[in-house]
Amino acid sequence: MKKSVLVVGAGPVGLTMAAELARFKIPLRIIDKALARTDKSKALAVWARTLELLDRAGCADAFVATGLKAETVSISRGDELIARVSLTSVDSPFNYLLLIPQSESERLLEAHLQSLGGKVERGVELTGFSDLGTSVSCSLRHADGSAESFEADWLIGCDGAHSLVRGRLGLPFEGDTLATHFILADVHVAGLNFPGNELVMFWHADGAVVFFPIAPGRYRIIADIGNSPQHDPDLEEVRRIVNGRCPPGITLSNPIWLAGFGINERKVENYRSGRIFLAGDAAHIHSPAGGQGMNTGMQDAINLAWKLALVEHGDAKPALLDSYSDERSEVAKQILSDSGRMTRVAMVENHFMQNLRNFVAHRLLGFSGVQHAMADRLSEITIGYPHSQLNTGSSKNLKGPKPGERMLAEKPFGAGNTPRFALIAADSAEAQTMLQRHARLLEPALRPAEAPGIWLVRPDGYVAARAGADDWPIIEGCLTKIDLAPVS
Repeated sequence: MKKSVLVVGAGPVGLTMAAELARFKIPLRIIDKALARTDKSKALAVWARTLELLDRAGCADAFVATGLKAETVSISRGDELIARVSLTSVDSPFNYLLLIPQSESERLLEAHLQSLGGKVERGVELTGFSDLGTSVSCSLRHADGSAESFEADWLIGCDGAHSLVRGRLGLPFEGDTLATHFILADVHVAGLNFPGNELVMFWHADGAVVFFPIAPGRYRIIADIGNSPQHDPDLEEVRRIVNGRCPPGITLSNPIWLAGFGINERKVENYRSGRIFLAGDAAHIHSPAGGQGMNTGMQDAINLAWKLALVEHGDAKPALLDSYSDERSEVAKQILSDSGRMTRVAMVENHFMQNLRNFVAHRLLGFSGVQHAMADRLSEITIGYPHSQLNTGSSKNLKGPKPGERMLAEKPFGAGNTPRFALIAADSAEAQTMLQRHARLLEPALRPAEAPGIWLVRPDGYVAARAGADDWPIIEGCLTKIDLAPVS
C-alpha cells in the first residue's frame, strides 16, 4: 500500500496539513501515537490571518461559531490603565482575536478532515524512516504492538517540540531556554472588572499576570514565577499570585487545568530534507506571548500543502517546494524575535526600568497609529514573503500590494479543491492568452482589477507578481518559473 503523503502528528498543525491535502485530493495518511485528542485548552489564540486562510478552506465559520471574540487587549498596573489596544481596526473580515481551547480546535479540524474523506489513525507511532530518493520508507508501530512498513512519497513531521522526525534527521534545534518559569491556570474567575471579551495583562513589580477569556466566567491565567523550580501549581498558589499582583476582589474557583511550564526559543534553519518536511513546533518553538505559535504552525501547513498538491498533480515544477522552507523559516525568525521581545518587556525586574516601560507604553500606545500597527502585527496580517524566490516584478507606480504581500478579496483566493493562482487584470487578448497558456496553474476566469495593472496572486492570497498594465512578460516570467508544462 502506498499513499502520497504521511503526516505524523494530529495536533492543530498536522490536522491542518491533512485537511488541506485532502481538500486538494492528495492521498494521505495521518497518524498520531496518542489514542485520543487532547482534552486540554493548551493553545487558545486564533488570529485574523489564520482565520482568513481557514475561510478559503471552508471551515472558518465553525471556528468563529465556537470561539470567543476578544476585540481588545489591555495593559494595567493595578487599577491604573496603561494602555488599551483595539483589534477592530484590523483590515480583515476577522478583526478580533478568536479564543478557542485547543481541544475544540482539534475537534473542528478533525471534523473538517473527515468531511473531506480523511481519518486520523490513532495509536500509531512512527519509529523510523529512510529517504530513498524517490520515496520514504517508514516503520510504524500500532497500539497492539504490531509493526508495519509503509512507503510514502513524502513524510511531513508535525510531531511537536520533541519531534522524532527532526531528531532522526539530525537537524540542529538552535536557540535558548529562558531561566524564568511560568504557571498556567484554566479556571473560573469572578471580580475581574474588565469586559468579558477583553484580554487583560497586569504589570506588577513582582511579575506579569495575563487573563485570556475562554468562555463567560472562564479564563486562562499565565504568570511568571521567576527562577523558582518548574512545577504544577495548586489553586492556592495561583490565588496568592493573583491577589499579590492584581486589583483586589478577583476570585478564582473550579480549576480545569493547572500546569507549570518553561519557555524555549528554538528553530531549525531548514524545514526540508529531501522528501521530508517539518512544520509547526517540530520546526520552531517560542514564547506564548502574543499567541503566535499555533497560528504560525497552521500557516506552515497551509503554505506547504498547496505547493505539494501542485507538484503531486504534475502541474508545477518540483522546485516550487524549495520555497516552503525559505519563506516559513524567515517568518518563524521574526515571530521568535517579536514574542521574545514581548516576554522580556513584561518580565522587566529593575524598578526604574519597570517605571520607564510603563511610561513609554502609555505614551506610545496612546497614538492611534501605534495601536493600529500593533494590532496588525499581532493579527499576523503583516506577515509576508518579501524575499520569496517566487516573487517577480514590482512597478513603483502601482497602488496595491507588492510581491510577497497579502491581498484581500471578496472571494477568497485558493478556495475549492484545486490550488490555483488568480490573475487580476483588465480583460484583453493578452490576458486570455495567459489564461490558456497556463491553464494548469490559473483560475479559469480573470478577476477584475480595481486599478491599472496586473497582479498574480498565489493560492494562499499572497502576491507573486505585480506589473504595469502592458507588462505581460513579467507575469509570464513568474508563471514559467512554476508551470511544469505551459501550453505552447
